[in-house]
Amino acid sequence: MAEAIAVLMNEAMKLERNAFLGAEPHERAPERRGYANGFKPKSVKTRVGSVGLQIPQVRDVEYGAAFYPQSLERGQRSERALRLAIAEMYVQGVSTRRVSEITQELCGLDVSSTDVSRAAKLLDEELEKWRNRPLGRFPQVIVDARYEKVRHAGSVRDCALLVAIGIDGDGKRSVLGTSVSLSEAEVHWRTFLASLQDRGLHGVELIISDAHAGLGAARKARFAGVAWQRCQFHLQQNAQSYVPRKPYKRKVAEGLRGVFNAADRADAERKLLEFVAEWGKKAPELAAWAEENVGESLTVFDLGLTEAQRKRLRTSNSLENLNQQIKRRTRVARLFPNEESLLRLASAVLMEISEEWETGRRYLPRNDA
Repeated sequence: MAEAIAVLMNEAMKLERNAFLGAEPHERAPERRGYANGFKPKSVKTRVGSVGLQIPQVRDVEYGAAFYPQSLERGQRSERALRLAIAEMYVQGVSTRRVSEITQELCGLDVSSTDVSRAAKLLDEELEKWRNRPLGRFPQVIVDARYEKVRHAGSVRDCALLVAIGIDGDGKRSVLGTSVSLSEAEVHWRTFLASLQDRGLHGVELIISDAHAGLGAARKARFAGVAWQRCQFHLQQNAQSYVPRKPYKRKVAEGLRGVFNAADRADAERKLLEFVAEWGKKAPELAAWAEENVGESLTVFDLGLTEAQRKRLRTSNSLENLNQQIKRRTRVARLFPNEESLLRLASAVLMEISEEWETGRRYLPRNDA
């Protein structure tokens, strides 16, 4: 695995150097801004072992220009944060068994509290700058939370990790911010949303989320009058708890999908009425719940969106996928020594993903697509 990663990283860095120089090796091009100048060996420690890389070098570039592969830097932030989380557990004595061997494998050395403090300070400065960067206009915002185990006051607690995604006017996604707290209560959500506004978030036309009570109250307080799209995926899951018999579950799911996939608002409301009527006698609690709640998931029909755009904005699945990528890292640590350690690792992962989104393909199709 380490050799495979080395091959991929080395090729990616060479392509990045070509783009930086504006020309392929030995190519004559009027837009060339410098020349390749060999490679510098570098050993990088990762979770799959030590990876030997060849860092491309350049020469004769424009004054003030500098080249360092972003593909290398992006992959290192979350690795550094993960190693720090493991090291902090080792130093504070709250880790699981084999922590010494794990620390040696991940960090490449035995660590002290001084080592951890110094490394954490350097990484925290970079991540804090990213979390507090200015924002701009994002017409659509998706928010959600997940929980991780954190050591607090001598006991293990569930800690809420709040995340917000924004979609800009060009249809590209960015991770707007993240926050950590021991609860997902309204006060935490309100503080988090207020911090996004203080950093310049404006022009929000739609918020997509689940129906968490604390989030709902905070959303109404900080974004009064902004349209809300209740996540259809979560709603589909919630409906199953009102199904009285197992054989009904599939038919209920299909009925709700029919509502969500309707051609327009009128068609969706007609299918919802049919759904309520169908289950009124067989599952009265389900029918009553659907009549009261499903309408909150039909907001996307009111915004003049194309069908492709509605499919992107009718759920918070984009953030759910992001949470899964965070989980891939946090499950290695399993238990965080404090809230700061969790925030550091989550921020590092989110920063890397956000950079990929911002330089990649658009997420929301154009109106004429």
